Amino acid sequence: MPRPRAVLRALVPLALLIPLAACGGSPPAGDRAAEAAPAPGFPYTVTNCGVSSTYQAPPERAVTMNQHATEMLLALGLQDRMAATAYLDDSVLPAYRPAYDKIKVLAEQYPSKEVLLGADPDFVYGGYASAFDKAQGRDREGLAKAGINSRLSVEYCGTGPVGLEQLKTEITEVARTFGVPERGARLIEDEQRRIDAVTARVKDKARPTVFVYDSGEGTAFTSGGGGIGNEIVSLAGGTNTFADLKDTFGDVSWEKVIERRPEVVLIYDYGGTTVEAKKQRLLNDPALAEVPAVKNKRFVVLPLSSAVLGVRVADAVESLGRQLHPDTA
Repeated sequence: MPRPRAVLRALVPLALLIPLAACGGSPPAGDRAAEAAPAPGFPYTVTNCGVSSTYQAPPERAVTMNQHATEMLLALGLQDRMAATAYLDDSVLPAYRPAYDKIKVLAEQYPSKEVLLGADPDFVYGGYASAFDKAQGRDREGLAKAGINSRLSVEYCGTGPVGLEQLKTEITEVARTFGVPERGARLIEDEQRRIDAVTARVKDKARPTVFVYDSGEGTAFTSGGGGIGNEIVSLAGGTNTFADLKDTFGDVSWEKVIERRPEVVLIYDYGGTTVEAKKQRLLNDPALAEVPAVKNKRFVVLPLSSAVLGVRVADAVESLGRQLHPDTA
């Protein structure tokens, strides 16, 4: 996607260009001032996960890595500012598909440093910390030295539990970075309205204990209390069995799962392992036979892209609320 260029001289009548050329071709002082004027609301300085960035103007060639970063920009109507994208966990929301299909995909997962730089980005937005893997040459410090600003989702800043305030921060700062704060405000309002409707419906319901099963064989990779996944379970009327695990995600022993006797298993749907395969892994393990959720075959499902900090949080709360409390749907 070529960078937009102001072509002011093409708009000036030929009769006016001749005297300008006689004077050395310099535009009038007023035109020079207009050309030099910063975009409204800029420069803008923001500190994200310990990295301070100053934007003199909105990014024009953004590259998004990870689905929730991609969908954030699409939800804000910024597809014309996206040079490329990479790494989907599952399907893009249907509402965003037409815009997404017009954007170059750099790689099925993360692009190499060379491929990333070849897209000529002025901004790189990562949803997971792995997007900025230093060993792969994609670290934020290295990008900054190349003149490229970057942002990491605040879910991975490691500053404490992540909830709706952090979602508001993420949307607000991204929208502000691109000079569209009003779009961010509208998106926040819509997310909050939808979430409030669910919490009102489930507030007087019994809260089942929920074990999140992302993946794992020898151990269980689950959602801890540090990420938005924990908040989604709570807002939908459940209690995360491993809320005391401080990380966003983490490994726990199957003995711990058995000991805590969850009433519901929430399966994250993504990647090459199907939901059915994950169910069978749990159902076929004799050690889990007396775990209430497994014994009663009480499984609920969310796509992984809905269980991370992004524009699908309201979708996730609505969907999980219906699955945990079908009588309130």
